[in-house]
Amino acid sequence: MTAAHPARARNASPGSRLAMRFVLLVGVLSFFADLAHEGARSILGPFLASMQASAFVVGVVTGFGELAGYGLRYFSGRFADATGRFWPTAITGYVVQMSAVPMLALTHSWQSAAVFIILERVGRAIRNPPRDVMLSHAARHIGGYGWTFGIHEACDQFGAMFGPLAMAAVLAHHGSYHLAFAVLLVPASINLAFVLTARLLYPKPQDMEQGLQEVKSAARFSRTFWIYLAGASLVALGFADYPLIAYHFARSGSVSTDWIPIFYAVAMAVSGSSSLLFGRLFDRYGFRVLIVLTLIASLFAPLVFLGGFGVALIGAAIWGMGMGVHESIIPAAVTPMVQLQHRASAFGLFTAGYGIFWFIGSAAIGFLYDRSLPWTIAFCVTTQLLAIPFFVRVARRQKRVGNSR
Repeated sequence: MTAAHPARARNASPGSRLAMRFVLLVGVLSFFADLAHEGARSILGPFLASMQASAFVVGVVTGFGELAGYGLRYFSGRFADATGRFWPTAITGYVVQMSAVPMLALTHSWQSAAVFIILERVGRAIRNPPRDVMLSHAARHIGGYGWTFGIHEACDQFGAMFGPLAMAAVLAHHGSYHLAFAVLLVPASINLAFVLTARLLYPKPQDMEQGLQEVKSAARFSRTFWIYLAGASLVALGFADYPLIAYHFARSGSVSTDWIPIFYAVAMAVSGSSSLLFGRLFDRYGFRVLIVLTLIASLFAPLVFLGGFGVALIGAAIWGMGMGVHESIIPAAVTPMVQLQHRASAFGLFTAGYGIFWFIGSAAIGFLYDRSLPWTIAFCVTTQLLAIPFFVRVARRQKRVGNSR
């Protein structure tokens, strides 16, 4: 994997400063986006349970939301690549997503809530591929793709930490779930203001990558891309969505209702911190980092589903680490595998496959949870461990490419 050396980035002072300001500005708007939508997601499990939804319903609703949130990125990416309208596409997605979150305050049945849960994911699907492409234009100026997406993911996940804390504060002061969702109108509005600011200040982020040479390839997507997608899909298959974990906490009584969003905040804090560290390590060591971290992340299931308060907290932290690692490494890993003109399509296709398997896995985990907790845990652990041989193969292929240069 090729990445710009940090010293080289420092020498290109004007370009590197411009690129870093752009990454940080997108990071700030992502902070408020995640504060809003992850704040909502931290209480979706018990909120749906309060409206008599079963574990299977929670798994299907949140899993279908992830299917929409990832699957539709293929079309969003293709549209952005074909039209070059990266900012308009991203802005549309942010408007849809940030409108859907506070609308949950107006729902009174799990069916109506499901509409806005899925709509929020649709907005996320629309905005992510063009946003990630715009971020990738800055990467070579500031030290590499892993570092760039790690910085962004850290901002993203710290927003995801404060959102659940805000929800915990509302619930602790005897507020209702509906009031908690209404409060999220504030960060949603701030996010949209920063999105428009970024559009005005950086109308053409692709200009940051002008003059940088790119290796051309006859194939749109390399064989390495497909192998990585297969491994990542297995990870998604066994990675339980947090609303289902929260549902388990509420149903089993292992974690009180007030603490459930705090657990999610801890998970997001670990996610944000780990994305910075592991993004930098990924630039240096490549897929070897992902192999080790996938092995560690597979431990989340027995810890969150079998443990008491303390053990479940450790499990939630490991779950957050796994989430942060894959969310930051996916765009960092995919970017060098494809040509510039196909980046949005590649991000969209990759995350579409990831989302399809996330949906299948969420439904399967919810179905198994209603019947057997041991089988639920076995499914989560086994599918993630099966991904490791695919990552090993990618690491070997990239090592051969590196040696041939």
